[in-house]
Amino acid sequence: MSKDVEQKQRELAELEARAQQLQRELVEETEVLPFQPQGYYAAYYATTGFMLGIFGAMSSLLFNIVGSALVKQYPLELIRVYLTFPLGDKALGLDSGLALAVGCCLYLGTGMLMGVPVYLALTRWAADGGLAKRLAVASVVSLIIWVIMYYGILSWLQPALIEMKPENFIVNRVPPYVAALTHLVFGWTLAIVYPLGAFTAYRRPMEQI
Repeated sequence: MSKDVEQKQRELAELEARAQQLQRELVEETEVLPFQPQGYYAAYYATTGFMLGIFGAMSSLLFNIVGSALVKQYPLELIRVYLTFPLGDKALGLDSGLALAVGCCLYLGTGMLMGVPVYLALTRWAADGGLAKRLAVASVVSLIIWVIMYYGILSWLQPALIEMKPENFIVNRVPPYVAALTHLVFGWTLAIVYPLGAFTAYRRPMEQI
């Protein structure tokens, strides 16, 4: 083999080695690392709590429907009472399917809003615990929300908004134990579905290989 051929083979081997090195450097420089939040990811958990809140609202509404049926009340009596907030005592005699459907939607929407503080509390104080710890935290926070909403806000706000026959319909017509259990069922549901909102950094399919 001539020296010219050997030199070309060495040059080719060096070029191949250099090309492989450049490929490795390109991969390292263009690698996209998964997003990792810095500190507590409050925005994500608030959004997740808002979305999961509908599950808590549905379970608490179902709890009230079944409970009303057991005591031989109108199944959607709770929705009627909640509709007294905008409608006053006229809502107590409602039998319109459309009006009650709107009331159910408002109830679910309120549950989604309530899901934010409950889920934030779970991620703050029960993220490293099991179901029992989440249920305990959810119970405390749900009862605090009940006390604030019923006796800190609705107790004066609803009578102030109703011009004719001002009355605190929600606080007076919903027994305290029913209201407390409704909020507890809501919180317990969020504690159960909590894993659905756990943050997982997105990785592209190529990065998972």
